[in-house]
Amino acid sequence: MLKDRRETILDSAAALFASKGVAATTVRQIADEAGLLSGSLYHHFDSKEAMVDEIISSYLTDLQARYETVLAREAGSREQLHDLIMVSLEVVEAHPHATEIYQNDVNYLLQFERFSYLRSAGRAVQDAWLRVIQAGIAEGAFRADVDPKILYRLMRNSLWLSVRWFKPSRAYPIAKLAEDCTSLFLDGLAVR
Repeated sequence: MLKDRRETILDSAAALFASKGVAATTVRQIADEAGLLSGSLYHHFDSKEAMVDEIISSYLTDLQARYETVLAREAGSREQLHDLIMVSLEVVEAHPHATEIYQNDVNYLLQFERFSYLRSAGRAVQDAWLRVIQAGIAEGAFRADVDPKILYRLMRNSLWLSVRWFKPSRAYPIAKLAEDCTSLFLDGLAVR
């Protein structure tokens, strides 16, 4: 029961943080959404920031673990890029509210010492992408005339912001979106 209540609180908090922003969301709103009195939340979390921390840290842990798995596999850069795209979309689907919270509020959260780990997590995510992009450039598989950091940011934001518009279906599952993104990112729009 205790774990279920914590999950209910976190689900309510995540939805509110994603829609209203962390700063604009109050403990009272979270409690109301979870069907609790405000004071009851403090039996489960010591602060609003503790809730944000749990939501964001589980998201980043999942993302980084999946990236490490991709990078550990022996594969060419095109296949690794596709796999980074695929696992990014899977994590977005698994943690939709956390994805939005991170996208919207990372700069706000970085003001607080508690969230200093977001810098290193962000660097780890960037490093995973840059490792694959730079390997692709070195292999001659990817263009060398585009700054890898710009390319990374364009791809990452395209994928992470898909949380706002993409709804997988049987006709168009995540795997198909990942294939299409890989093709667009690597082959472009022009008919060859």
